[in-house]
Amino acid sequence: MNELIPILAAAFVAGFLGSAHCVGMCGGISGLFAVNASVASLRSQLPKAVAYNLGRILSYAILGALVALLGKTTVGLIPKITAPVRLASGILIILVGLQLAFGWRILAPLESAGARLWHRIAPAAKGLVPVESTAQALGLGIIWGWLPCGLVYSVLLLAASTTETVSGALVMVAFGLGTMPAMLATGMSASKLAQFMSGKRVGAGLLIVVIGLATIAMPVMKLTGTQEHSGHGGHNTSMPSEDPQWP
Repeated sequence: MNELIPILAAAFVAGFLGSAHCVGMCGGISGLFAVNASVASLRSQLPKAVAYNLGRILSYAILGALVALLGKTTVGLIPKITAPVRLASGILIILVGLQLAFGWRILAPLESAGARLWHRIAPAAKGLVPVESTAQALGLGIIWGWLPCGLVYSVLLLAASTTETVSGALVMVAFGLGTMPAMLATGMSASKLAQFMSGKRVGAGLLIVVIGLATIAMPVMKLTGTQEHSGHGGHNTSMPSEDPQWP
């Protein structure tokens, strides 16, 4: 469990700081649940906005469990693959940060690969719009959780590296909770949020790069520690003690 905590923290922070990216990908859908300051608006729209985001997080959790199961199977075949997977996840997180900070479409090929599955799932959303109930909002969120997204894919690699279905699901839940404040705020004040995010994109992107570097550092430090431990064990030159000679 102790080893899972930094992974959960990295996933949450990546989701929170990557919210600007999420707003760009999903902000239009969140706008369906636009909430203004009036009490009537809060009562009618806020439950739908929450349901939509919970549906999205549910899909993330399912994906996390599936990739963790795949990771467990892969580790059974290739025992030393966990560290390379976490390294790849860190690299992807760095690329997401650079894309967010400078507008580079680095992950477009990866997202276009996921678009093949998305084109099969997306038509199911047509029957849920316009959203008139929390159940429809929940269903729409479940569908939208499969939207191709480089940031999601990078955290999925982190989830896969846990090699445990529950841990993988928890990693993606942490990520989804990190994105939730911005996604809720999108519905409440889309224009103000967009203006705020536009001024923070570089800083948020560079912080995500730092998270990626920290993600890379975790398996490197673990690998270094393992090598040092084995090195000490391999150079044990102590002489075996001789049995005392009793008269």
